[in-house]
Amino acid sequence: MLRHDPGSIGVTLDAAGWIDVDELLQALARHGTRMSRGTLDRVVAENNKSRFAFDESGTRIRASQGHTVAVELGLPEAVPPPVLYHGTVAAAMEGIRAEGLRPMKRHHVHLSATTDTATRVGARRGVPIVLAVDAKGMAGAGHVFLISENGVWLTAHVPVEYLDLPGAAG
Repeated sequence: MLRHDPGSIGVTLDAAGWIDVDELLQALARHGTRMSRGTLDRVVAENNKSRFAFDESGTRIRASQGHTVAVELGLPEAVPPPVLYHGTVAAAMEGIRAEGLRPMKRHHVHLSATTDTATRVGARRGVPIVLAVDAKGMAGAGHVFLISENGVWLTAHVPVEYLDLPGAAG
């Protein structure tokens, strides 16, 4: 709900994606999901993707990235490592070969710093294909990279010429 449909439990995120923890817990309870603050703390601490974060005061929570609702996370621009990775599946390759990586329903293309992470991402939808992204070349050409609180690299689009595609020459 913090990434895709806060309205489904009758809450609204602020412009940066934050919501008061007590308001979230009350809304969840009203919609049949009772959760204690302790359980929420464990969800945030133990989520294997560090998908959620509390603010400095611990009184607000938001998703770290991956929103389909309009939010401005205020993430810092960052210089990426020379190569980043994207996990996908064969069914997506025709579109990727034609248009590069696009954010689809999200606000950004998500990239990983390691092939292991990209493999896990791709495996969620089938047999993974890991694409290498020439992040150094993109940054040099003026493409902006952001990094989320949980280490996911984000960019608006990855043009085809910055992808090392399977079966491509060069």
